[in-house]
Amino acid sequence: MKYHLISLGCQMNLSDTERVNTVLQQLGFSQTEDENEASILGVIACSVRQKAIDKVYDRISKWNRRKNRKNLITFVSGCILPADNERFLKLFDLVFPMSDLPQLPEMISQYGVVTPAGLLHTNIGGETLLPTIKKTEEPFLSILKPFGVQGKKPDIIKLNPGKNIEEFWDLEPTHTSDFEAFIPIQNGCDKFCTFCAVPYTRGREVSRSSIEIMDELRQLVEKGFKSITLLGQNVNSYGLDKKGEEITFPDLLEQIGEFGLQSDKTFWVYFTSPHPRDMNDEVIEVISKYKCLAKQIHLPMQSGDDHVLLRMNRKHSMEKYRQIVLTIRNLIPEATIFTDIIVGFTGETDEQFESTRRAMAEFEFNMAYIAQYSVRPGAASSRWEDDVPKEMKKARYHILTDELTKHAIKYTRKLTGQTMHVLVRGRDRKEGYLSALTEGKIVVRFKSNDLTLIGKFIQIEVTSATPLSIEGVLVEQLISQTAS
Repeated sequence: MKYHLISLGCQMNLSDTERVNTVLQQLGFSQTEDENEASILGVIACSVRQKAIDKVYDRISKWNRRKNRKNLITFVSGCILPADNERFLKLFDLVFPMSDLPQLPEMISQYGVVTPAGLLHTNIGGETLLPTIKKTEEPFLSILKPFGVQGKKPDIIKLNPGKNIEEFWDLEPTHTSDFEAFIPIQNGCDKFCTFCAVPYTRGREVSRSSIEIMDELRQLVEKGFKSITLLGQNVNSYGLDKKGEEITFPDLLEQIGEFGLQSDKTFWVYFTSPHPRDMNDEVIEVISKYKCLAKQIHLPMQSGDDHVLLRMNRKHSMEKYRQIVLTIRNLIPEATIFTDIIVGFTGETDEQFESTRRAMAEFEFNMAYIAQYSVRPGAASSRWEDDVPKEMKKARYHILTDELTKHAIKYTRKLTGQTMHVLVRGRDRKEGYLSALTEGKIVVRFKSNDLTLIGKFIQIEVTSATPLSIEGVLVEQLISQTAS
């Protein structure tokens, strides 16, 4: 018996998917990349962008047509707005917040139905799906009520997306990589940016126990993981919801750095995403002190104009952002800086967009994830007119993309001739080449068919550069050629 999962959106959803894998595999299911083989089909969805939600509708429409030929259970979870939840209830067998994942076995038993009779003793492929399930007295599905009338869809009750998050964190993830891993340190957000759906999809900020975080980190390092990313909607507000009970984000990084000094393993620790409002010099100072804290910082700017930032409710100015970048450049000159930018936000004028373009030129980001604004139901800006035409959003997107490549090439060209420590991640799209990442997350391509290098640190001499990537030669290969 097999299951198939589709994960949409950010790294947090990818991390959540690893815990979904654990629950389904403990039930005896095996994962398949071919959805036609699966009896359980799930989506870890993202309401942050309309395109991601459109993909969910396309997929469930296809799956529901298949139910005419095969017994299937479909479910959706992840970052989902209440309005999307309501629509999904009419399409999926199960709809639940990710924090309720530990109760998925009971959900499948009692609510995972393709006929109103239920699937507790239904055979799929000649096997009993779930022969025995321990009942719980408390309701385990926070947005569904039991089927009371045959064929009747459940009603919506109040959704608390952050409920039971500690129990969710207790689940051990089934990692999809042997050398890269995620550690969730926080869930939810209290910032309420007017364009953002996260406070409504994941709830308010909740910090995970630092003891649990450090335990998970130590285990990952001992198992040989090389790249570890701390995840949260706003990582640098970690611990602020538990003042006096939990350490702060700089303290957490300090503990990780001290562990790195004591360990005989080589590993890089990243984090995403911080918020400029809570980013302070202490975080940057700690990163500069420890080798294991990767010299790459993702710092979302969203807009380069103070008036737009005010409408976005970002609660920081461009001067504040500028001071953070200057501190990074002064204390960690080798660091790469990535950012997020939204073009075409409600009311954005040509002059305000020009401020963002100038900011791109000033900060010379190594990477920028540029999104064209789309209305998210529930977010505050959904009440405002989406008055920037699509064609203008598209044009501004291309202008910023050109601006990014124009300045990013300055950094990658400086790497030419250098020998760099990189982590090999897999095959490159170019035949006969492998792909790697520098500590600053710059993509590296080098000629090799040696798949045993995947998941290992190697030395590369950089031979050429493009704006967002570099190419090089394996140092051992260079030595061999010189010797011969």
